[in-house]
Amino acid sequence: MLEWLKNINKEYPDFWKEYLAKFETKSERFVVLSTETSGLNPAKDVILSIGSFAVVDNSIVIQDSFEAVLLQYKFFHDNGLTNEFIIESKMEKLPEPDALKALIEYIGNGVLVGHHINFDVEMINAALEKLDCGRLKNEALDVDVMYRKLHDINDRQFSLDELCDIYKIPKSERNSSSEDAYKIALLFLKLKSRLGIK
Repeated sequence: MLEWLKNINKEYPDFWKEYLAKFETKSERFVVLSTETSGLNPAKDVILSIGSFAVVDNSIVIQDSFEAVLLQYKFFHDNGLTNEFIIESKMEKLPEPDALKALIEYIGNGVLVGHHINFDVEMINAALEKLDCGRLKNEALDVDVMYRKLHDINDRQFSLDELCDIYKIPKSERNSSSEDAYKIALLFLKLKSRLGIK
């Protein structure tokens, strides 16, 4: 309950101070984000990969993207898991602290967009806590919530695949955080226009 007290005079890393300073202005940039994780518990599980694209002026900006595989060798070793997908992945491979610093620099003060985005934000916040940082300050929009609001549905949630089927967005055989981020970006553009979000 008094968690905020321990952060009053806390000295943050430089990259975090730069991130916080960006919130003095409002961003026109949406940052579509998807994470692949080892499980669903932010306290125990880790982020395995991150994929992200910017949306500016109703367009997905492919050049303005971020993707990384996080090297989680200790987690894999401690849990007796294989790291095959890390070795096979062609995405940039970074240790968790470097990946988080790069991600924070990338997202800036943009509005985050995702599918069940609160989970992604909680996973990132748990990882940021290990670096003695605060919690993400970005506004966040969830394509599932947007769809349910558009159609006045309160009694169920929709998977990313279900939303892609509804809006006829092709699914790929390959599954990665970047591919999911791109599908989410396409869904976001369709829902954004229908909901009148600027």
